[in-house]
Amino acid sequence: MEVLKVVNPGRFVFPLACLAAVAMLFISEGSYWQAVAAMREISAMQTAQVSIVGLSQSVLDAETGQRGYLLSNRREYLLPYQTAIKHIDESFAVLEPYYSADPAARDMLAKLRGLTDAKMSELALTIRLHDEGRDSAALELVLSDIGKQKMEAIRQVGAKLLAHQSQNVAASRGDLIKTLSLNRVGVAALSAISLLALLLYLRKSAALVRHQLELKQRAQVEHDRLETEVAKRTAQLTELTQHLVTAREDERNRLARNLHDDLGSLLTSAKLDAARIRSRLAGTTPETLELLSHLVGTLNSGIALGRRIIEDLRPSALSNLGLIATLEILAREFADHSGVDVQCALEPVDLDVDAELMVYRLVQEAITNITKYAQARHVWVNLSEHENHVEVSVRDDGVGFDTTKKPDSKYGLIGMRFRVEAEGGALHVFSSPGNGTTVQAILPLPSLEKNQEPVHT
Repeated sequence: MEVLKVVNPGRFVFPLACLAAVAMLFISEGSYWQAVAAMREISAMQTAQVSIVGLSQSVLDAETGQRGYLLSNRREYLLPYQTAIKHIDESFAVLEPYYSADPAARDMLAKLRGLTDAKMSELALTIRLHDEGRDSAALELVLSDIGKQKMEAIRQVGAKLLAHQSQNVAASRGDLIKTLSLNRVGVAALSAISLLALLLYLRKSAALVRHQLELKQRAQVEHDRLETEVAKRTAQLTELTQHLVTAREDERNRLARNLHDDLGSLLTSAKLDAARIRSRLAGTTPETLELLSHLVGTLNSGIALGRRIIEDLRPSALSNLGLIATLEILAREFADHSGVDVQCALEPVDLDVDAELMVYRLVQEAITNITKYAQARHVWVNLSEHENHVEVSVRDDGVGFDTTKKPDSKYGLIGMRFRVEAEGGALHVFSSPGNGTTVQAILPLPSLEKNQEPVHT
């Protein structure tokens, strides 16, 4: 039978106590320096909090300065706007290095940076429009929901980032307090109790870290899923819009081909048959010859009508003569038909075939609306190319309308807007009762539309 050896733990108590005491001295000293580092980190966190709050306030100050300048037209009102630009740059200079090691905060800061840049670009654009004397355009932009939406988005992202930072500060403070408390208890209490307390603390902290990491991972997965879903839905809507526009033009082309190939051939054949009949009935009664002449005239009118319908469905001049000549023909025909004076200022532009067709349809639809509703005496059609975009506009001196209300031609405007946005551009309508109407489209250049977001002015 084997004898079990019982080890007396008493002889290990004092050495372990000495070791524990020495360990506690080292732990105490280490805790001190950890506390110093934590206080410095908390101070940096608070600086980051102040920068986040100051960033939102600076954007608000910039908007306040912009509004004051637009209302008063006094340059001194731009001082808050100019000061805010400097403060915004300083805030990002503090925050970007600080969050370089925090992926979640870094992503939120990058989003906040993009929203802030977009907002400041909007404010700069309104100021530029005002300086250029385009107060109506500036006012239109100010009164739109775009600025409000951007500001609200900045507030939301800033609030999330601030909440994230507040959590970090609270966690750091909590950890600091716990560390100091445990150190105090450990120094004053027995080594064994201190070690046990430290063990429990470490286990609890590890569990908390694991739980927080798990929650963070779940939140990131859900965020990525939502971002992917939003991008997917946006792409689907854009694709659907482009498909509808393309399908409409394809149907127009099909109808034009059918009219040209089938109806045109039938009418031409009927005209030739009538001419043969007339030659064979040269000696017949005048009444019969008169009826044949009337039939030939009717067939000629039908052929001319078919050609006009075909041209409306598929402008052959666009492919044969180019965009400028086609627009000039459209304007001249409109002027001859309506008696309205039309002035054209058309410059050569660099657009692809689909975009040129869209410009033609836009001008065509705008002229149609002028015929139906404007009661105008003069119309101006402009086409010009700028550094990074093409601008086309149709302006009249008609009765105008209230843009805050839905006009009778709302469906035409919706169709124009869909066409322009399908090409990556933006459509603007400027009008007021008694002051005419301007329909303006801003289109990206072909070399830029793959690398840039839709153009907005």
